[in-house]
Amino acid sequence: MTWKAEIDGGRCMASGMCAGIAPDLFALGAEHAEPLSDEVPEEERVLDAADSCPAQAITVRDGATTVGPRP
Repeated sequence: MTWKAEIDGGRCMASGMCAGIAPDLFALGAEHAEPLSDEVPEEERVLDAADSCPAQAITVRDGATTVGPRP
């Protein structure tokens, strides 16, 4: 099973937290981070990356349900 990860480029401040937590899933670009694929595995580290984002720029969805960041 997979989730969908999206990064809001307008909110992302390129801290690199997501790429540090899951370098095989997120990459830090010149202006902001990006997921390496639209779909990510249903893994705790994906939620950890979303939770750790200082700008709350990462949204993880399971279909229409938002699963990350966690409240």
